[in-house]
Amino acid sequence: MDTTDAFVGLECIGCGASFDAETGTHRCPDCDGVLDPAYDYDAVDLDRETLEARPFDSMWRYEELLPFTRASAVTMDEGATPLVECEKLADELGVGRVLIKDEGRNPTGTFKDRGQTLAMTAANQHGASDVALASAGNAGQAAAAYAGRADIDSHVFLPSRAGFTTKAMVNVHGGDMTVVGGRIGDAGAAYADAMAEHDDWYSVKTFVTPYRHEGKKTMLYEIVEQLEWAVPDAIVYPTGGGVGLVGMYKAAEEFRDLGLIDDVPALYAAQATGCQPIVEAFEDGRERHDPVEYPDTICGGIEIPDPGASPWILEALRESGGGAVATDDDDILEAAVAVAKGEGLEMAPTCAAAASGAWELGERGAFDDDATVVILNTGAGNKDADVLRSHLMGQGV
Repeated sequence: MDTTDAFVGLECIGCGASFDAETGTHRCPDCDGVLDPAYDYDAVDLDRETLEARPFDSMWRYEELLPFTRASAVTMDEGATPLVECEKLADELGVGRVLIKDEGRNPTGTFKDRGQTLAMTAANQHGASDVALASAGNAGQAAAAYAGRADIDSHVFLPSRAGFTTKAMVNVHGGDMTVVGGRIGDAGAAYADAMAEHDDWYSVKTFVTPYRHEGKKTMLYEIVEQLEWAVPDAIVYPTGGGVGLVGMYKAAEEFRDLGLIDDVPALYAAQATGCQPIVEAFEDGRERHDPVEYPDTICGGIEIPDPGASPWILEALRESGGGAVATDDDDILEAAVAVAKGEGLEMAPTCAAAASGAWELGERGAFDDDATVVILNTGAGNKDADVLRSHLMGQGV
């Protein structure tokens, strides 16, 4: 495999076992735990000046802290998304600064591209002919796009409630799409059945491949660089499976341990009240969530009733000094509209949970008056424009 100098293989976050990246491709064979890319950080030669001298053109500018070389990557120059100053939101939240990291500028319109560029690079280097995953929507579109670029066949399992845009674009990218009645759990069951029938299919499903959360960690690298190496006081992230959240926590620890930053930002998980397993576990002081029996939210991307990596998510929240917050669907939709009206930025409903959560946290007094707060907009508003328009029509607009 064409790997970077510091990458030493994969470690299980459950039992601590180590695996060579050539043979350890997915979950831990010993305990079924999540595998996490590991590095010899003493071999990483990276400082602020080196990074500042590079073009801000792609997440692959952080090659030294990624498993694969940029030359070998299946990439469309994802990442390097803008961090947009939002003065009106700062005034409304009563804080020093609010900035929105606008991941809707990625090639397929969401931050899922950061994970799929690494997952598909791994699949390509492992010689996969077919990849497969279950998805609420956006990850399926990204997987189909990157698989097409790598000349790999893709098999995407989506719930019927997935948005029209993502379904259409899976087909446009050449993906083999199976739409399953019900919700994400039903799509996951259909995916599992298909994987059992096709032992040559290579999974690019979240926390099954070790590489999707690793791609998401680059959001944190970019945020602190864009803030001229100042660590934000808080990052609010719309949380379903929590892939980006645990990735950013890992990235903050890496930059801190390498001496590039001094502190880790407080990380906050934002969920919808109709599906808030992380919030409930955090508030109850538990180390693992209880699955939500009857999830019900318009925010399909974060309607994950049984997030398998919840211990890792909860650790990131607690160790960073952050927290968890849930708001109602109407408040989330209102937040998306308010951001679009006031700042011009388009947030999909799922992503607006972070903006709505930030407002709620502000009202609770979670932020100091001079705090710098970053809100993650994980996807473009036009992904679910019909949902936002229906919300406005319901108000007679």
